[in-house]
Amino acid sequence: MDRLFARFDACRAQGRAALITFVTAGDPTPADSPAILDALVAGGADIIELGMPFTDPMADGQAIELANLRSLGSGTKTKDIFAIAAAFRVRHPAVPLVLMGYANPMLVRGPDWFADQCRDAGVDGVICVDVPPEEDREIGPALRAAGVHLIRLATPTTDAARLPAVLEGASGFLYHVSVAGVTGRQQAATASVEQAVAKLKAATSLPVAVGFGVRSPEQAAAIGRSADGVVVGSAIVDIIGSHGDAAAPLVQEFVAALRGALNNNSPHFRETAA
Repeated sequence: MDRLFARFDACRAQGRAALITFVTAGDPTPADSPAILDALVAGGADIIELGMPFTDPMADGQAIELANLRSLGSGTKTKDIFAIAAAFRVRHPAVPLVLMGYANPMLVRGPDWFADQCRDAGVDGVICVDVPPEEDREIGPALRAAGVHLIRLATPTTDAARLPAVLEGASGFLYHVSVAGVTGRQQAATASVEQAVAKLKAATSLPVAVGFGVRSPEQAAAIGRSADGVVVGSAIVDIIGSHGDAAAPLVQEFVAALRGALNNNSPHFRETAA
């Protein structure tokens, strides 16, 4: 069983949602990324999304835009991202790692090159924000041939007519964007998230993770009662933006609070603590 499936299965057995955390590779510098990634794992992150910095991150709000600028300003290159991923895989052989970003840096050398680099670095999945399902041929076949999951995005505007196209060729998990707009700015009402997750689960056996606008342990816990995974990114990136190369301990503390909130949803952990 691959790492993503194994991790979601383990979380399901514990009666809780998976904690999925996002940071930008090379933020604030490539040399700082290993300590920050290790802090995510130590804090209890189940799955890590590693953002590929890009000059025009159209789906991202200010926090991640600034992280991209910090990373690119420090000289981060695609080769550095794969080096960070490969070193992470050595240190954390069981923790799923997903690259998230935009088509330009992924495809500039061709989809086969990118897919092979992902496989060789131990990357489990890829989220390409700006390649729609209708353009799957641009990246999907190469990733699947390399054994790398292509994780698709569903949004509040993904209706029943479009959902089959989103699910076709998707694997790993389905990422539900809980609000229309960019990352980090607003939070969807819990009731609307529950309705959306129920609709998606009725259409697919893939785990459904919810992200965009989750900034606190309380929000994570509320979403984690219906979703299979909860994605937190901008709130972590803000800590890195504020504290730079001293951010790792604070990142670990915040992630531990998120994980604790998700654990509190679980009968398994409540019984253990009693």
